[in-house]
Order: sequence, then structure tokens, then C-alpha cells
Amino acid sequence: MAFLSIIRRWALREHLSIREIARRTKLSRNTIRKYLRSGAVEPSFSVPERPSKLDPFAAKLSGWLKTEAGKSRKQRRTSKQLHDDLVKLGYTGSYGRVAAFARMWRADRQKEQQTTGRGTFVPLIFQPGEAFQFDWSEDFAVLGGERAKLQVAHIKLSHSRAFLLRAYPLQTHEMLFDAHVHGFRVFGGVPSRGIYDNMRTAVDRVGRGKERQVNARFLAMASHYVFEPEFCNPAAGWEKGQVEKNVQDSRHRLWQPMPEFPDLPALNAWLERRCQELWHEIPHGALPGSVADVWAEERASLMQLPPAFDGFVEHSKRVSPTCLISFERNRYSVPASFANRPVSLRVYPDRLVVAAEGNILCEHARVIQRSHKLPPQTIYDWRHYLAVVQRKPGALRNGAPFLELPIPFRQLQDHMLRRLGGDREMVDILALVLHHDEQAVLAAVEMALAACVPTKTHVLNLLHRLVDGKVFGGPPLDTPQALILRREPKANVERYDGLRAQIAGGRHAS
Repeated sequence: MAFLSIIRRWALREHLSIREIARRTKLSRNTIRKYLRSGAVEPSFSVPERPSKLDPFAAKLSGWLKTEAGKSRKQRRTSKQLHDDLVKLGYTGSYGRVAAFARMWRADRQKEQQTTGRGTFVPLIFQPGEAFQFDWSEDFAVLGGERAKLQVAHIKLSHSRAFLLRAYPLQTHEMLFDAHVHGFRVFGGVPSRGIYDNMRTAVDRVGRGKERQVNARFLAMASHYVFEPEFCNPAAGWEKGQVEKNVQDSRHRLWQPMPEFPDLPALNAWLERRCQELWHEIPHGALPGSVADVWAEERASLMQLPPAFDGFVEHSKRVSPTCLISFERNRYSVPASFANRPVSLRVYPDRLVVAAEGNILCEHARVIQRSHKLPPQTIYDWRHYLAVVQRKPGALRNGAPFLELPIPFRQLQDHMLRRLGGDREMVDILALVLHHDEQAVLAAVEMALAACVPTKTHVLNLLHRLVDGKVFGGPPLDTPQALILRREPKANVERYDGLRAQIAGGRHAS
């Protein structure tokens, strides 16, 4: 280009002859005339079309590239694998030509997508209280000294952009419902509409267009909070772009460095507190003020918060002859009176509730084990087996549920099982918790052990004295008094004079 500029300057500005320019540049006069007649200011070169060994396979390779683009990133074939497959079909060219073709194909496809509706978006504006967006993400934290993989629920108001994160071990229905309960509680109300992707906990089947078969339990939750669920098109995450961006931003704001807490409730308490602090630190962007300022104005447009949704998932179970039910590879005890009978198991994020005949039978803390390499656990409540050991007192000695007895009961059992008939007496003492406060029974047992009189009779005597309030120095117990006099008698010995005869010299009453 610099050489062409010199030729034009000599000819047009300094008016040198063609012969003189040819002498100086060592070019032919015809070449110089051609440059000047064309009026070009920069040289142009035409690349002649040359046949390639890849031409017969171009259509085949284009089809392969289109198929691979529709697969997940981990399942796509590399350019080297595509070259090997073409060689099997008779291709004799180099790998570099195949790689260059693939790069050109991807660049053309990207250019087409950017000029079509797929790569073009319309900015969205939401009115106060109009909508919220929900999504899940997968992050890690240190809980109890161990690195744990967590499923994090993100719920975000579309107008004020106030958000809340809550971590769970799984992405199940009860976790989804619990996230909404806490989200609406923190926001102080419920918007009119919820925007979701097609997650399995909400959508049972995706139909044409916007047609969805929504999960019945999810609809019950939406009906309880009176909001309309709306689901995005498949693979169209930009339709809920606010919460998608919130997932990316939270990794830098909350999960780096990796948070460390003793347990999951402590982590969720910190997440809630930290999210509310970030509301004051993050500017809204589209409106003046911070996220917290806009949320304070939007809160008046939210529907008043109803009572919390009872977000359990119900399963039908049958109690085994050993008074156990199974859930998620673990087993939980049930009162012995319901052995071999059907019960209803209500699953919450942190607990399991067993119900039957309209009554709550028992409740257990939920045990979640993500690794199948760990052995299943059995969670007992020794009180559930008292009806059995009352008929079979010998089972008390090696009964697995009774390995978890409180320490005073264990110490008393060691004394009683040494003598004949002690197992039955021990069962009778344990059965006292069915009719009396367990703390009172434990206090009576501790006092009997302290007095070195570990017998059933002495424990019963101490228990009755504790219940009647006649033991001093024992633990304070709030027990109702069965017999309370409305008018208490007064101490007056003169009343005995009325037993004597009214006349002087009469006989004594004795």
C-alpha cells in the first residue's frame, strides 16, 4: 500500500512522467499505467479457487457438525475424531483442513444466530408486585468440617430485584416448597406471578408451546399463595434472565471463598442475613437508589402474606413387624401398636412425620445420606417398643432400640438385670414414662441411685413424692395437684371442747 501511494504522489502531485516513475520503481510502464487508470488506493488480490480433497465430503462434514452442536458439551466429538471418521470414508487430506472447515462452519453459524431472533432480545420491565423468578444452582460449602455439595434455591423479585438464597441437600418437592415459604416471608408478601423453567418438581410433562401438565402438589402451593405460575420455553433461560444472572453473581459474592459453618441451618441463617445486607450495597441500576430502597416501595404492592404453606410430600407406608418404616434407604421406628398396619409418611426438608387415622403418631429428624457407599441407618425411639417389652421383658437385655436409653436408665438397668425378675421390674419403670413426665421419672431414678436403693418400690415411692410435691431438694416440677381444698381447715384445739357434756361433771368423750 505504501508503494502504491508513492506512485500516485509522483504522478499526480509531482507530475513525473511514466518513463521516470518506471525508472525509479523498476516497474514496467504498463504496470504503472494500470495502477493509475484503476484509481485504486490500496492493492487487491484475488485468491483463485483451488480444488480440495475435502470438497466431496463437505456436505457430510457439515451434517456431522450440525448434529454435534445439538449435543451436550461433554458428548460432542472433537475435530480429531471427525477427521478419523472421514478417513474411514475415504478422505485422504490432512487434519488441518478439517479443523479449518470446522472453524469456518462454526463462525458462519454464529454469525447467522446473531442476525436472527435467537440472538436478539427485548428489554423487559416489570411493575411493582408483578412477578418473581425462581431457579436452582449447585454450589459447595464446608459443613461440619466436610465439603458438601448443595442445591441452592434462588428467588428474586423482578421489579425491585430483591433476592434470597437458601441451600438444601436435594432438589425435591418439599425443598422447593420450603424455599417459597422463606422467600415470601423475607419479601414480606407474594407477587402476582412466578416465572420458572420446566423443572421436574413443577412440570410433569411439557407440551406444545406453553402447554404444560403441572404437578398437582405444586399447583396446591401456588393456589395457597394465590400467584400464577408461568413456565419458560425449553432451553430459553433468557426468559428469566434476572435470576439467571443472580446465580452467576452470587458465586462471587457468597460462595467465594467457600463458606464454612457447623451445619445447614447455620448456613441458611447466614445466607438470609447476607442477602439482606447486599440489598443495601447493590444499586438498582434502572431506578434511583439501592435494591433495598426499591424493595421498600414495592412491598406495598405485594399481596399480604397468608399462613405458611404446609409443604410436605405424603407417602403411603406399611409398618414392618419390627415396627419400622423405610425411606431413602434409612429406617425409622413407629409405635408398636401400628405394626403390620398402613401409615402415612409426611416428608419435610428436615423431619419426617408419621400419621394414621387422623392423628400424628411420631416425628423423627430426617437423615439424608448422599453417598450410597455409606451403610443405611436405623433411627429408633425406645418409647415405641415399650408395649412389646411389657409382653416380652427378656427382649430388654439385647434390644437394639434400648441401647439409646438415657444414662440414668442404663445405670439402673445394670443393677436390676443382676437379680431374678429384674428385667420385668425395669420394664415397669420404663413404662412409667407413658403416664408421667419423663423428666420426673428420670429424677426419681437418679435419686434412687444416689441413695444406693435401686429398686422398683423405691423409685415408685420417690416418683409419687415428686409428683405430690413432698420431696425437698429435688428438681423443680410443675405438676397439677389433683386434690385442692376450696376452704382449708384452721388449727383450733378448742373445738374438742364440744365433745364434752354440756352439764358440769359430765363424762369425757373418751
